Amino acid sequence: MTTLLQWNGVRMRVAHVAADPDDLALRAVTLPASWEDEAAIALLQLSGSTGALRLSSEAARWLDRLSSLPALPGETEMPVPALGPALAGALLERQIAPLAALWQGQVDRRSGFVVNLAAFVQEGDFDGERFVETLRLACVALRRLHAVNGPMLNGELPLFDAPSASAPEQDGLGGPAGTLLLTNLDSCLALMGLDYDSETGRDAACYLSWLATSLARQGAGPVPLPPISCPIAGLEITGRQIRDEMEDSLPDLPNRALIETGFSLPGPVDALLGVESCGLAPIFSPLRADGHLRASALSRLAHRGLSLEAALAAAVLGENPLPQPGPEAHLSMHRALTGFVDRMPARPDPRASLPLTARLERGARRPLPARHGGFTQRTAIGGHRLYLRTGEYEDGSLGEISLTPGRESSMVRGLLESVGQAVTIGLQHGAPLSAYVEQFAHTRFGPAGTVEGDPVAAYASSLLDYAFRALSDSYLGKRLPDSAPEDPHVIEEDPMLPLDIPGDLPPRERGRLRLVS
Repeated sequence: MTTLLQWNGVRMRVAHVAADPDDLALRAVTLPASWEDEAAIALLQLSGSTGALRLSSEAARWLDRLSSLPALPGETEMPVPALGPALAGALLERQIAPLAALWQGQVDRRSGFVVNLAAFVQEGDFDGERFVETLRLACVALRRLHAVNGPMLNGELPLFDAPSASAPEQDGLGGPAGTLLLTNLDSCLALMGLDYDSETGRDAACYLSWLATSLARQGAGPVPLPPISCPIAGLEITGRQIRDEMEDSLPDLPNRALIETGFSLPGPVDALLGVESCGLAPIFSPLRADGHLRASALSRLAHRGLSLEAALAAAVLGENPLPQPGPEAHLSMHRALTGFVDRMPARPDPRASLPLTARLERGARRPLPARHGGFTQRTAIGGHRLYLRTGEYEDGSLGEISLTPGRESSMVRGLLESVGQAVTIGLQHGAPLSAYVEQFAHTRFGPAGTVEGDPVAAYASSLLDYAFRALSDSYLGKRLPDSAPEDPHVIEEDPMLPLDIPGDLPPRERGRLRLVS
């Protein structure tokens, strides 16, 4: 593997980590000494191999693969360096890393790269030339890879409306050539001394996004108009040069497939790059998991002329030396960037960070955590088996129920499961459990009968009667009495005969057979 030479002279260390927190078997991962253990865990999640791992060997698989791809027509107009060593150097500097499909060699999946914006800031200045060079390398790699693997894509449907490609040959290559996702935006702004929640910060973010989209569509499709202003020193000149290249020397070229741009979502690639905030999201806390200040927080203090001692003194006096952007700033950034990239993450909800009582008043959903408590109760009501499952929040309150009957018809099963889902939605939006208990306890419909398997009730008049009385006992601390059993000797009137028909009607005469000639 020729790209292994790129790692010579890099100081490495061995981290013993596990991809799953529940996995007790640790694996050895060799990676650069300056990288965190989270990067080693991300490498385990990205790699499909077993045993000990080396970052250099794992990366060499896709780097050598990209180096062996043939050049496309039209690339001779702009010299392209060797892809393997150039991208290996960018990975070492944690500027760019491939998505899982390219990392694992999945030829039937669309490839892409994640670009760490903060890695291009050196001593407070954004390295625009390095940024443009790296993105061009990534676009060349994706287009070459798409020319080979385009016919083998699995025909996945597009997730958004992308601009139509100008070259007719692109229709036979499976659509866009790949994806470029930007990440760590807030840290990038902080290293340049720009506030996330400011017009200047939003203008800088818009210009970076526009520049990435322009490079991704160079010679392959229309480019959006640039933002009005560029607060990043020197970057506006770079943008003008790219626009001149597109208008003069780079007309639409054959096989120049479109590359989509966007912002990343949480995943192992972001952890491998060591980002502080995923995609366009702000950094909500100045502290790392170990309690130390983040690099972005130290940079913000430095740009404001505050030392650590001065910041501590200000905090003791009740001031906030590091005001963090809130959810409203996140929403404003999302609105500002819409239109400068192809793929935007889900629109942030400012209500998500409100206190629980405020969120419930506004009708916001309180989802259950991925790992939560609860219980499963198996009972029989009148010989009909029922499974009652619950899910609980961290405070022990009820947030989910599931009602599953055994050996019942598909209609009964579907109705009970739908009731459980409807109640779950109400509970997670703040509806009180007592209202459901009052509504469904002591309801009467079959099947009903003696309760077996749960001492909370001896007799239930319906499956829902038992279920909500059991929930009342477990989560409200209130045990409801049994309903009175139905008297088997009481014969109800036939609802199909509402009229009083006299019982002394003469008997109906038997019909006679007549021959008709």
